[in-house]
Amino acid sequence: MSKRSEYVEKMKTTLDKWNADIDKLEAQAKIAQTDIKAEFHQQIDALKKQRDEAKAKLKSLESASDEAWEDIKAGFETSWTSMNSALKSAFSRFK
Repeated sequence: MSKRSEYVEKMKTTLDKWNADIDKLEAQAKIAQTDIKAEFHQQIDALKKQRDEAKAKLKSLESASDEAWEDIKAGFETSWTSMNSALKSAFSRFK
């Protein structure tokens, strides 16, 4: 397996983890007190949007030519870092 394929598979695994994390937040939102439910749902919607953008960039990364791959990967990693930070923030906020 090439380094590129390994990288894409690793990112797909991370994307699956994010989906599970968002599911956990949705479960917490269901049992949250009424006054913070709206905040939960707003945060979850923002996370889903970021996740969907990262997923789209991953698809671009998968289909990129060898010449463009490194450039697309750099932009992709910025999105990935942002999503990780947003998830950590959401979990710490709603503990």
